[in-house]
Amino acid sequence: MTGTLSILGLGPGDPELLTLKAARLLGAAPVFAFFAKRGRPGHARTIATPHLNPAAEELRFDYPFTTDLPVEDPRYLVDMAGFYDTCAETLATRLAAGQDVALLCEGDPFLYGSAMYPFDRLRGRFPVEVVPGITAMSGCWSAAQAPIVHGDDTLMVLPATLDSATLATRLRHAEAAVIMKLGRHLPRIRSILDELGLTARAIYVERGTMPGGHAVPLPQRDDSPAPYFSLLLIPGRQNPR
Repeated sequence: MTGTLSILGLGPGDPELLTLKAARLLGAAPVFAFFAKRGRPGHARTIATPHLNPAAEELRFDYPFTTDLPVEDPRYLVDMAGFYDTCAETLATRLAAGQDVALLCEGDPFLYGSAMYPFDRLRGRFPVEVVPGITAMSGCWSAAQAPIVHGDDTLMVLPATLDSATLATRLRHAEAAVIMKLGRHLPRIRSILDELGLTARAIYVERGTMPGGHAVPLPQRDDSPAPYFSLLLIPGRQNPR
């Protein structure tokens, strides 16, 4: 008998925004695992704290790097692939021994989630269950009280890491948009939005649903680098009055 890997979406930050299913599986798991930046407590671990089984074994996976090595660097994909290989084998050891494992992921596991990579490596070897979570973007537009799409609007989700020409082309055809992974790209994104006449509609949200979170119109936000837990909302048309 092998264990089951439960990949749990933990939502955007507020521990009360876990689903009942995620909280139940987390509270029963004899082993839980999470990703974190070296030297940090880990966002998923922090969200999960009120729901953990106190007797559970804890597996911490420290990223080899986060923003300190550009994605374009040839080492990035090689080193990250090796990292996820190691994480998957660590999980496989527990699963092969018959232990159930809960792998934590902030937001939803299949929307830019690190948990996708162990999933790809283990799905054919062990039973896997994936529990969806409230996405960061839905948490942010709720926190900002900004309805994002109306009627037959379409929504485009874009990473700020795309090159400027690609971002501009896609935003020209967007009725509503979410721009994620802002970081050091915020000034460049603002320039693109200025060119397209979208700046006045854009809303900057930082740490949505978390303590200290806030939302402001983009024109009120300076050009200093945005923290990891931030994004831009560009709402679609307004409801007919």
